[in-house]
Amino acid sequence: MKISALFATMALLLSSFCLAQEPTAPKTAPAVAEAEARQQVGASALAAVAAEVTQPDESEVAATSEASAGWLDKLTSIVDKTDGWVWGPMLIGAILVTGILLSCVLCFIHLLNLKRAFRYTFLTESDGHGEVSSFGALCTALSATIGTGNIVGVATAIGTGGPGALFWMEVAAFFGMATKYAEGLLAVKYREVGPDGKVLGGPFHYIEKGLGREWKWLAVLFAIFGAAAGIMGIGTITQIQGVTSAADRFFQTCVYKGGPAPGAEIFGAHYSWAIIITGIVVTACVALVVIGGLKRIASVSTIVVPFMAVFYVVICAFLLLGNLSKITAALELIVRAAFNPRAFTGGMVGTIFIAMQKGIARGIFSNEAGLGSAPIAAAAAKTNEPVRQGLVCMTGTFIDTIVICTMTGLAIVVTGAWEPSLGLKGVDITMEAFSKGLGFLPHADVIGPLFLSAALAFFAFTTILGWDYYSEKCLEYLVGTKNQGVIRAYRLLYVLVVFIGPYLTVSVVWGIADTFNGLMAFPNLIALVLLSPTVGRLTRDYFRRLNAGEIDDK
Repeated sequence: MKISALFATMALLLSSFCLAQEPTAPKTAPAVAEAEARQQVGASALAAVAAEVTQPDESEVAATSEASAGWLDKLTSIVDKTDGWVWGPMLIGAILVTGILLSCVLCFIHLLNLKRAFRYTFLTESDGHGEVSSFGALCTALSATIGTGNIVGVATAIGTGGPGALFWMEVAAFFGMATKYAEGLLAVKYREVGPDGKVLGGPFHYIEKGLGREWKWLAVLFAIFGAAAGIMGIGTITQIQGVTSAADRFFQTCVYKGGPAPGAEIFGAHYSWAIIITGIVVTACVALVVIGGLKRIASVSTIVVPFMAVFYVVICAFLLLGNLSKITAALELIVRAAFNPRAFTGGMVGTIFIAMQKGIARGIFSNEAGLGSAPIAAAAAKTNEPVRQGLVCMTGTFIDTIVICTMTGLAIVVTGAWEPSLGLKGVDITMEAFSKGLGFLPHADVIGPLFLSAALAFFAFTTILGWDYYSEKCLEYLVGTKNQGVIRAYRLLYVLVVFIGPYLTVSVVWGIADTFNGLMAFPNLIALVLLSPTVGRLTRDYFRRLNAGEIDDK
C-alpha cells in the first residue's frame, strides 16, 4: 500500500470525525463533583490560607474575591477550550486512524498471534537484557491504564452516547492493539541500556533514534508533556481524589446514611475523617513504593494489578451470571444502538457520530493506546526481541478494554442503569448498575457500593504508581540519568502532591493535567506513522526466523 494512499485514508476518516458537533468531554476524576460540593469559596485552598494570614478588611476581601473569581473564571475558560481542542475529534480520529494504518501494515499478524502474546507474557528470556520481567513491565503499564476510566469512563460513554458507545469502544480497542504493539516494539528497538543495567526508553528515544537527531525537538516536547502530566494531576491529584472520594462515598451511603459526616477543617473547608485518613494512608503507601524506584513499583504491580483485575472481573462475572437471561438482549441492543442511537433512547442521545466519538474517546482514555505512556514501561522488559515485547504490550489493551471495560459496560446495559430517565451521571451510573445487578444478594445496597469503592481505590492507587514511573523517565530523558538528585527531588514532590491532592478543589487543575496528557499523543503519533515501515519490517523478519526455527519460542 502506498504511503499517499494511506494518508488519503487517514484524511477521509478524520473528516468523518470532524462531523461530530459536540466536543469530546475531558477525562475527569470521579471526585470532581464531590470536591466542588465541598468547596466553600471560589478560590483555591492555598488562596484561602493566604486570606486568613493577611486578614484584610471586608471591602478589600470583597474586591479581592471578585478579582480572583474573575481571573479564575478566565483561566478556567481558556483551559477548558484548550482541553476541548486537544481532546477533540482530530486527536481521537488520528489515534484511531493510526491503529488502522498499523493494522494494515502488519496485515493483522499481531492479532493472529494473540495466544502466543499471552504465552510470552509469562515467559522471560533467560539471556534478555532489561530491568524487569515481561510480566513485570506489562503490570507496570497496566497499573497506569487500568484505572478509574474502566469504571467511570465507561459509564460516561454509555450515559452520553448510549449503549452503542460500547461497540465503538471495542472497535477502538481492536485497532488500538496494533498501536500498542508498535509502541512496545519500537520502545525495545531504540531503548538505551546503561552500564549499571538501568534502561531508558519510550517515545522520546524512538523519536530521536528512529527519526534522526533533527527530530529531537519532538522528543523533548513529548518528555515535557509526560513529566507535566504526571506531576500536575493525571497521576496524582485526580487519582488520590478518586481514592478518597470512593471512601467518603461509601461511608456517606452505608454508614452515615446521607447525614453529616464527622471530620475536620482543612484550608478553610470541612473534610470527613474518611477523606483525611484515607489520604494519609495512601500517601504513605505511595511513598514507600515510589521512593524504591522501578523494581519496587514493578514488584508491587505484579501483585496488586493481577489481584485487582481478577477481583473485578470475578464480581462482574457474578453479576452477569445473575442476569444471564438479559445478556443476549443487551448485546443486540449494543450493536443496533451503535448505528441508530436515537431509536433506543427516544432521541435523548445524539447521532451515530456522538456514539462513535464517546465510545472511541473513552476507549482511548482507558487503554491509552497512542498516548505513548505504555512503551516507557515496555522498554524496561528483559528481552532481546522487540517483536516479542510488542506482542506482550498488546495484551494490555485486550485486558483493559476488551475484557474489563466490556464487563463494566455489559453490567450497565443489562441493568438499565444508563437510561436517561434515571438522570444519573458518571460513577453513579456504575454504582446503580452494581446495586441493581447484585440485587439477588442480601444487603445489595451495601455490597454494591462497597465493592465499587474498593475497586476504585485499587485502580486509582496503581495508576499513581504507574504514572510516577512514566513521568520520572520523561524527566530522566530531559536532565540525564546521572542527575539523580533531580529525580529524587521529583519523587518527593510527587508524594507531596499526592498528600495535598484531596484538598485541591480548583477544577482548572484537571483541565491542565488532561491537556498535557493529550498533548503527549501528537509527537508519539507522528513517530508511529513515520516508523510504520520499520514496524512492518521487524515483524516480518521475526516471524520468518520463528518459522525457520531460528528463534527459541519459549
